[in-house]
Amino acid sequence: MRILEKIKERFIPKKRVFERGKGLIILNEVSEAMQVEKVLKSFGYEVKGVAPPPEIRKGCDLAVEFNLVDRLGIERVLKRSKLPPLDIISLDDISQRPLDITKEKEIGRYLMITAANMKITVDKETGTIVNISGGGCPDVPYLTISLLGKRLNEIEDIDDIGYSLCAYMLKKAYERALDILNVD
Repeated sequence: MRILEKIKERFIPKKRVFERGKGLIILNEVSEAMQVEKVLKSFGYEVKGVAPPPEIRKGCDLAVEFNLVDRLGIERVLKRSKLPPLDIISLDDISQRPLDITKEKEIGRYLMITAANMKITVDKETGTIVNISGGGCPDVPYLTISLLGKRLNEIEDIDDIGYSLCAYMLKKAYERALDILNVD
């Protein structure tokens, strides 16, 4: 009987529970999305870069998720900053949820986090960065040299040492590693 229950669990669609009250800022280019996220964070808004669901993707493969209660203030900041979005939508109105940019994989005592095509591998016991790979941006070698062998809590702001999309994605992977390993 247990076998039948397990088979049913696999084939019966699970109800998705989405967090209500979130919105997405849809932009034309990845660089604009990176800039919007940075500007809004500097104004104290809780935002994060996410991959928009395919049904609403218009410009680039990166959008900025925010709390809908902040919509008016965010629209004002974007207008003053001359960063016009293609669209601002409520996630309550769409069927799919944005995709998280990062993915994790444990490999023995190591934790590998990927964000787009960038990967950071960390020793779970010591919090030391043991590998950085991926990307094709010109600053990846410098980022690798600057971060390899350092502990997660010793890293200076990645925004200060890299300026490309690869640096942005590496920062997302680094931030996820900090969260998972509870490093302060």
